[in-house]
Amino acid sequence: MSVLPMPSVLGLYDLLGRVPKGRTLFSVAFARKAPYFASVKPRFTELRPHRAALVVANRRAVHNHIGTVHAIAVCNGLEAAMGALAEATIPAGRRWLPKAMQVEYVAKATSDITCVAETSEADWTGPDVPVTVTATRDDGTVVVRGVIQLWVTDKPPA
Repeated sequence: MSVLPMPSVLGLYDLLGRVPKGRTLFSVAFARKAPYFASVKPRFTELRPHRAALVVANRRAVHNHIGTVHAIAVCNGLEAAMGALAEATIPAGRRWLPKAMQVEYVAKATSDITCVAETSEADWTGPDVPVTVTATRDDGTVVVRGVIQLWVTDKPPA
């Protein structure tokens, strides 16, 4: 009996994107793999090498004391986008781990929030990979911006 290889994150996103409700199924599966992400219920809208985007819905479960999307919920969405980007982009034989996160909270998060993570090919040449992250409201206003630094190393021999 042969065992089929597990599809990559990008492969699964592309595969499920071809079926009804497939993006929703991908989003749920991604959040189950890293259960903390389920707290913001990310809804992926784009995933390709060097770019990932998802939406964190403006709902009571992620609100702060003033009724806006909590800054840490936004950061959770940004980290989920970064993780998907990293999985879709990392060269074969390499692995990644978040090393640092620097963010600025620049406006209130008063609507659904689109979280985007981006890199360039040149960013992946060394052991430290900066991932630019931006969170925007529905009206296009940036609410959080920053960089998540990744540590990228070779995978150990099997």
